[in-house]
Amino acid sequence: MRVVRGNPTPEELAAALAVVRVRASAASAGEPPRETPSAWSDPARTVPGPLPAPGPGAWRRTFWPG
Repeated sequence: MRVVRGNPTPEELAAALAVVRVRASAASAGEPPRETPSAWSDPARTVPGPLPAPGPGAWRRTFWPG
């Protein structure tokens, strides 16, 4: 570690180093993977069907079915 600004006391420097070491050891310990969100929280489920393909007349198909 290198102090860029200020003049920390040895106690302040030791506290900062302890925080960095704890964070590094927690990251290397391997945190459990996050759970995948449920389908209920997926906003795509509210879409009634596939979106129309781009091309001539696509603007009509965005509102009118069929």
